[in-house]
Amino acid sequence: MTAYDAIVLAGGAAKRLGGADKPGLRVGGRALLDRVLAACTDARTTVVVGSRRPTTRPVLWTRETPPGGGPLAALGAGLRQITEETVLVLSADLPFLQEATVRSLLDAIRTGTGEGALCTDPNGRDQPLVAGYRAEPLRRELALLATEHGTLAGLPLRLLTAELDLARVEAGPLASFDCDTWEDVAAARARIRDHGTVLDEWITTVKNELGIELDVDTDVLLDLARDAAHGVARPAAPLTTFLVGYAAAKASSGASPEAAAAAVADAARKAAALALRWEEETEPGRETGTP
Repeated sequence: MTAYDAIVLAGGAAKRLGGADKPGLRVGGRALLDRVLAACTDARTTVVVGSRRPTTRPVLWTRETPPGGGPLAALGAGLRQITEETVLVLSADLPFLQEATVRSLLDAIRTGTGEGALCTDPNGRDQPLVAGYRAEPLRRELALLATEHGTLAGLPLRLLTAELDLARVEAGPLASFDCDTWEDVAAARARIRDHGTVLDEWITTVKNELGIELDVDTDVLLDLARDAAHGVARPAAPLTTFLVGYAAAKASSGASPEAAAAAVADAARKAAALALRWEEETEPGRETGTP
């Protein structure tokens, strides 16, 4: 994948949220800023423009001049901290941003001849803060705007994007969903808990909280929990999955995430087989086939 740096703009006034600390608002148990940072973990350098705060991974911090000077001033401050030829530019309030969207933007830049690529929302509107740019044209246009207007503070983003040759990327209905109002925050929190996605969201949140990089077959663990609860006793389900995790950690200590995932699957299979054998002993005639 294309090498890139990332700039996350986190210094807005959040006026429609009554001045709340928008990057720190939690959706699905994670701060909005941390959710955005999780989508660009392979950036060579990640710069957050805004007030310092704890984050789930290391970043560089800077501030625009003056503080609260708007997106172009913030972007200019971030650009002074990066060195890669490609830069991902994101707002800090994107609860549903995924790595797949980042890859789509970077692929569009890599395969295209323009000066960047940005997402469009379901209504076809450009989203310049869910975008990737070639750094040199970005610096050029910001310098021209600063010369023309005497400052970047208070200038709208459209003055920048109007001067750049940008590809458009359709990245799905939620990729550019942002939280500008309390209604947006409530909608994001409700969607996170949607029955069809809540388990994936929860597991992702737990892995981020614990600092785990591991792809686990959720169905295997759920089947194990079911077999332990049905064949042994209901409290056996969480205890068994804990023991499987502990055994897998011991077996894969120092190994790759792929090896750790394989160790989890192997331990889960062994425990599931044991639960089924345990259940057989409680059903008269099952072992011998006697009616």
